[in-house]
Amino acid sequence: MAVLLAIGVLVGGVMGAAYARARRGWRDYQVTKDSVPGLRRAAWLLIRLAATKVGVVALLLVGAVAYAAVGPDHERAEPAPSPSPSSSATHGAPKGR
Repeated sequence: MAVLLAIGVLVGGVMGAAYARARRGWRDYQVTKDSVPGLRRAAWLLIRLAATKVGVVALLLVGAVAYAAVGPDHERAEPAPSPSPSSSATHGAPKGR
């Protein structure tokens, strides 16, 4: 009789532990399942924020390139004339000697 009681306690303990593990897993599953819609909304919000930032940066870059392509508003300065040799450099040298 004691052997049957020991086997019953052992089987009951194993079955009780398995039942507790199953209930804990089911509870974790339910909590995760209930949190998915909120997490999905948060993920889409973060994606939307990142896409907005990328869009703003892209628009700024396009604007900068367009501004650089058009050039400044003032008229460009004509090239300055090249300096001519000064007449004092030729006065001191004798000609034809």
